[in-house]
Amino acid sequence: MHDALMKLFDLDTLGDVIWVAVGLLGQLLFTGRFVVQWLASEKARRSVMPVAFWYFSIGGALILLAYAIHRGDLVFTLGQTFGVVIYARNLWLIRAERRAV
Repeated sequence: MHDALMKLFDLDTLGDVIWVAVGLLGQLLFTGRFVVQWLASEKARRSVMPVAFWYFSIGGALILLAYAIHRGDLVFTLGQTFGVVIYARNLWLIRAERRAV
């Protein structure tokens, strides 16, 4: 079973396995943001976007960006880079708003 999985996912070295684990961690964080948003909305009984959503977004995007760069995937790298900028800007705006209050 182990060898079949290694072959199926083109994993030749321990480094390959570690990078796949990094990519999966990034994807888990990225997916977790939707769970956080859904739970916050259910609790509020309306659609809300908690600050944690943006932290999960930027954390997942940064990890996935590292994975995309490692894989040499230009499309994935550009997509994650654009996302990081948007998530960082949202966190900046939230911070600025809280300072103003």
